[in-house]
Amino acid sequence: MTITLITGANKGIGFETAKQLLALGHVVYIGARDVERGEKAAAALGARFVRLDVTDDASVSKALATIDSAEGRLDVLVNNAGILGDGVIDGPTALRAFDTNAVGIVRVTEAALPLLRTSSNPTVVTVSSSAGSFWAVTNPDRPEFTLPLALYSASKSAATMLTVQYAKSQPGIKFNAVEPGTTATDLTAAFGIGRAPEESARVVVRLATLDADGPTGTFQDENGEVPW
Repeated sequence: MTITLITGANKGIGFETAKQLLALGHVVYIGARDVERGEKAAAALGARFVRLDVTDDASVSKALATIDSAEGRLDVLVNNAGILGDGVIDGPTALRAFDTNAVGIVRVTEAALPLLRTSSNPTVVTVSSSAGSFWAVTNPDRPEFTLPLALYSASKSAATMLTVQYAKSQPGIKFNAVEPGTTATDLTAAFGIGRAPEESARVVVRLATLDADGPTGTFQDENGEVPW
């Protein structure tokens, strides 16, 4: 039995990732800020719910303590919660974007490490973005070249770097970042682009179900490693 926690999983890619991992036999904990939405999503899927706000240390600690008490370990962590941070670029907006998209990864990962270390195949997947890839945003042939999302891109660059650094400092745990593909979610609604979330979730699920000898410290999309 594989115990999995997915942050920001009450909708979009997180929800579909939970659905697919449940179908593979995982016990899935859906982490969400909003209790009503989170409980509704968990009930719809047959998952378990923990209130988890990645920007709140106490919330994160309590969520992991709940999983520890119920399961005694964590096998898979999917850092999925994220925001666009679009609109006006100013200090408060930048702080929110980085607090959710980068600092939130640190909060959740640090709280989860003791539980992950008790797993026989601990795996962490961070949903990043090629919008945070220097290679992609400087390549005129890539859609990211014209994407007007400075704070999102910068915070996702940080998310990928955190993944690589955690892979180096925690050699017993697999850490990989993923570009799930342009997906039609609440995040991208203003752009009117993207494929169905279940398609992108498959990319996340592949990295969440790696064998013990799987890769670590990589940034991948559905076609393999992505330059960044």
